[in-house]
Amino acid sequence: MKITIELPDELLEQVRSVARTEGTTLRELVEEGLQRSLEARRTAARRQLDFPSYGGSGLTQEFQDATWNRIRDEIYREHTQVTIGEPASSARVFP
Repeated sequence: MKITIELPDELLEQVRSVARTEGTTLRELVEEGLQRSLEARRTAARRQLDFPSYGGSGLTQEFQDATWNRIRDEIYREHTQVTIGEPASSARVFP
């Protein structure tokens, strides 16, 4: 199937240069890049984090569908952040 795509001039020149150097075609490089991109997405979709449980039953209901950012923010919610150069007595708490 033939399609038309727009690419930045610099990218197209780089791809043409690689194709010449490697003795391949622009079409083959584009096809390879698309295949790699699709495979990376399939791999990422299959990858799931396995949160270990230590004598419990895993994450609490509140965090079952939470993102890692949400979990991390909760872990560090009560921690104190000290700005370098300030005496410890002037430490500020960031919620």
